[in-house]
Amino acid sequence: MINEKERDMLDMKPWYQSKTVWGALIAIAAPLLGRAGLEVGGAEQAEIAEALTTLAGTVGGLLALYGRLTATKGVGG
Repeated sequence: MINEKERDMLDMKPWYQSKTVWGALIAIAAPLLGRAGLEVGGAEQAEIAEALTTLAGTVGGLLALYGRLTATKGVGG
């Protein structure tokens, strides 16, 4: 029998909806931006990750809706 945490990890989501992935990408980019003269602190990194996660989910939903509305064949099953 699996516990609640293991069950939650079995629920899959696209990579672009993961705050962890966005946080890691921002953490990688922050020092590079610092070298370019743009300082990104920890609080800003968290805000950027939250905004990008929201944006990615919104864009994904809009693309799915667009795909369904412009599809030439019905959904079966």
